[in-house]
Amino acid sequence: MLYYMYKLIKQRAKHMKFVISTQYMENYGAHSEDGKFCSGNAYWKFKNGTDYIVSDLDRIQDAVAFVMARFGENDLYGKAFPTQFRTFDEWQDELEAETDDDYREFLEGMAKEVSPLIALAA
Repeated sequence: MLYYMYKLIKQRAKHMKFVISTQYMENYGAHSEDGKFCSGNAYWKFKNGTDYIVSDLDRIQDAVAFVMARFGENDLYGKAFPTQFRTFDEWQDELEAETDDDYREFLEGMAKEVSPLIALAA
């Protein structure tokens, strides 16, 4: 068991962290009507999004695909999809340059830390 934990810690050390930002859209037309474009009842609105801090992967493409597979949504009522991706260090640099301390702390606190290794264990 100890050897397995050592291997896992060593493997994690070589991976980078990525931040994948998503956008959520809600179809207000699906609340009171059928919500379909063909009947003229689709009414989409942009809503909030989520920043996912992805660890345990070494390619940003894999991080984007993981977030879409695990947290993406695509149905008549809502859609959630990746819109921006960067390394964790790039995200931290953006936050320091563009936001005040309180808002930066808020964004960091709202970000969700995820990993495909944890997803497999769950």
